[in-house]
Amino acid sequence: MKTVRTLGAVAMTLVMAGGVSVAAQATAVASSGAGAVRAAADTCSYPYVCFFKNGVKIGQFQDVTSTWQNLPSKPSGPGLVVQNTRNDDVAYIRWSGGATTCIPPKSSFTVSGGTLTGVRISSAATC
Repeated sequence: MKTVRTLGAVAMTLVMAGGVSVAAQATAVASSGAGAVRAAADTCSYPYVCFFKNGVKIGQFQDVTSTWQNLPSKPSGPGLVVQNTRNDDVAYIRWSGGATTCIPPKSSFTVSGGTLTGVRISSAATC
C-alpha cells in the first residue's frame, strides 16, 4: 500500500489492485484550495459524499455501508471532484479497473482522468 500526502491536510491512499495502481490508471490530484473544490464544498452539506462534474453536483451518498454502492453514471475526469463532508468517516471510491482511493474526512479529491464505478463510506476515521 502506498500513501501520498498533498498539501498537509489532504491524504489519499492508493491501493494496488491487480498490480496496477490508481496512479497508473488515471492522473489524480488532491487539493484543498482549488476553485473547483471550494465550489463543491459550498454545495455539499454534511454528512454527504458528493460527486461534481465541472462544478455541477451529479450525485451524493450518505449511508455507511459494508459493500460498494455502484455509480450508475460512471463519472470520469477531468473536471470530476469527490467531496467528503463527513467529520469522522472515510469514503472510498472505486475505479473501473478495481483499484480504490481513500478520501479522509472533510477532504476533497480531484480526478483528472479515469472512470469511477463505486463509492463506499466507512465508519473508520482514517484511511
